[in-house]
Amino acid sequence: MKRDGLRVAIEAWNQCNEAGEQVNGSVSPRAADCFDVHRNPSCSSHSHQEMKNCSLYNLKHKVKERDNMLGIGQALPQLDPKDLYNPDIYAYQKEIYLGSKCEVKENDAKPWQFWMIMLKNGNLDTTTGPTAKCPKNGIKVPPFREPKFSCFGEGCMNQPRINHSYTDLSPGPNSSLMGSFYGTWDLSSSVGGVKGNNASFFSVMWRKDVGKGSWTFYNILRTSQNFQWLMLYLRADATAGFSGGYHYPTRGMLKIIPQSPNFNVTFSLAVYHGGGSKSQFYLLDIGSCWKNNGMPCDGDVTTDVTRYSEMILNPATKSWCDRNTFLGCPLYHTFPNGTTVYRNDTANFPYGAYHYYCAPGNAEGIDDKAKCDPYSNPQPQEIVQLLPHPVWGEYGYPTKQGEGWIGDPRTWNLDVGRLSHNLYFYQDPGAVNVTRNWTSIDLGTEIFNDPYQVAEWSVSDFNVLVPRQT
Repeated sequence: MKRDGLRVAIEAWNQCNEAGEQVNGSVSPRAADCFDVHRNPSCSSHSHQEMKNCSLYNLKHKVKERDNMLGIGQALPQLDPKDLYNPDIYAYQKEIYLGSKCEVKENDAKPWQFWMIMLKNGNLDTTTGPTAKCPKNGIKVPPFREPKFSCFGEGCMNQPRINHSYTDLSPGPNSSLMGSFYGTWDLSSSVGGVKGNNASFFSVMWRKDVGKGSWTFYNILRTSQNFQWLMLYLRADATAGFSGGYHYPTRGMLKIIPQSPNFNVTFSLAVYHGGGSKSQFYLLDIGSCWKNNGMPCDGDVTTDVTRYSEMILNPATKSWCDRNTFLGCPLYHTFPNGTTVYRNDTANFPYGAYHYYCAPGNAEGIDDKAKCDPYSNPQPQEIVQLLPHPVWGEYGYPTKQGEGWIGDPRTWNLDVGRLSHNLYFYQDPGAVNVTRNWTSIDLGTEIFNDPYQVAEWSVSDFNVLVPRQT
């Protein structure tokens, strides 16, 4: 994040991580802001007075407005003509195309493309059309009624209108760089700001002084009456293959895939507004994909399983891991020294260390009550949600509620590799051992079914540290 020439993109998903339907004309919900910084030779010939208004640097943008405005019906390299009007396939192909514009090749010849800002709308229309809008554990199902999913009617699953202020330089000798993406899911609303406005809103603004320090990303997310379940994350994704929750080829920052148990994640985080009691603010969220039999994912959404682990920072979030029924608890907990304690060991299992665990929808011999929501990913999913607790202290994670929360900005150095190695994840009986590769590392918040809430935070010095390859 110290590189002046930033590479950043944005993607918007519906409840099951698809583009679904396009809005804002024919614009596909992917965009990028990628540029290099060059010294401006003409400034050196200016007088001292003229220097005040002369920028020492020039920006060369890699992605043009016409690239970001591409949408269904418009040609893309590599796109099969039969998919020209398929919004889901078009969106991923547009991401590949934008990645080719932004790609950076360094000395090791392994290219990387961009940091990814991810937006997600949690509304789900289960009653319109020949099938439900999202599959159940990867399988299309007939329409049904389900009150736990919010939907106000037609348009409830729409993508947001994304506005873009391209990164620019401030004038004068003390050059700073600044740009942003911002917008709303309430398409009839203006997007001038969040204060005094009941519309949904998101904003991600990035800023850096040329040649100094790290980029800082300032983030705002607001829910509305119509859009009560929204998500905003900053992600470091794999440069190829499947990233967390995504069943299409991806582009990103991680040219070396972090692998348990050997990687760390560092960043500085300041939370200004938490987003209310239902904001699951993730100090860190890691995502991967492997089948229950231990084999790698191959794009078959009926047998691939997305795996997530998330540390929730919001002190309003309580443990749902029940010491009496064991619902919401993983099968066992492994301590840093390798000792394993099963969830029925009520004297030793750390129930308070877990917010919630749920098993994949296609897991064998697991009660349906213990399985994850089958609709909010394109394939089955498994989720391990953690809370601040002393058992995580050795990995650098918070040990008590309130650490790192509002008024307590911190720089974190998390031993994510070792922690992720020790977490329980389901496998079928007799399955081969899995090498845990983490293709998405992100942080941000998910405000769950709570209108008119605002979350605001900043993050900088975000690094994923892996051992040097020999």
